[in-house]
Amino acid sequence: MTAAKSRFSRDWFILTSLVSKDFKLKYRRSVLGVLWSVLNPLLMMVVLTAVFSTFFKFQIENFPLYLILGQTLWGLMADATSGAMSSIIDSAPLIKKIRINKMLFPLEKASFAALNFVISLIAVAAVMVFFRIVPTVNIVLLPVIVVYVFVFSLGLGLLLAALSVFFRDVMHLWSVALTAWMYATPIIYPVDILPGWMMTVMQFNPMYYYVTYFRDIMLWGVTPGLIDNLICAGFALASLAIGYAVFKKQQKKFILYV
Repeated sequence: MTAAKSRFSRDWFILTSLVSKDFKLKYRRSVLGVLWSVLNPLLMMVVLTAVFSTFFKFQIENFPLYLILGQTLWGLMADATSGAMSSIIDSAPLIKKIRINKMLFPLEKASFAALNFVISLIAVAAVMVFFRIVPTVNIVLLPVIVVYVFVFSLGLGLLLAALSVFFRDVMHLWSVALTAWMYATPIIYPVDILPGWMMTVMQFNPMYYYVTYFRDIMLWGVTPGLIDNLICAGFALASLAIGYAVFKKQQKKFILYV
């Protein structure tokens, strides 16, 4: 029991130290610093709103808020998986020098992405104030959707981290896959414009359920039902189980390939 507690304390110290290091590196020599995590989604929202509301004329009430909610949640998944994917390769010098729990590296990247997401919620709050959207009691479910996406992203990140050690092409392919996945998810357009066959395919898109859940509680004031939560939790746990199993099985070989 004492040994397990000691390992946990050591891993926790390493994890928090790595998150702190990434935070400092990201905003080092930046005039606006952490404010960029708020400004970036706002600026992207303004540009995309101007383009899609003018040229495509989507009839979505409070479209800028609809857009920024999808953007920020997608950003959490994309940043977490992309960071986790390269975490083992980037940490090769440390892995070769000391004995360390390798799973901490993907976990740290996912945690850092979650921290940035929390900061970006300031931008979401600003847009809600601007459009006079009063949050309902459903906002208490915000931590729930964050946990769902975090667990899902961590699982996917663990899988990508393991694969990228042996197949470096995964790192190039993932950026293409993310772009395609983003356009296949109703982030910048309403889901009701899709034809029937695409709606059928959409049922297998985890991010569709997560983005919808986020918008339901933040924009529409809808309480997600039991089925919605089971689907979201199911995707998250399945992703984590697969990612953990693959990473755990292959981690002893990492030192030979990094």
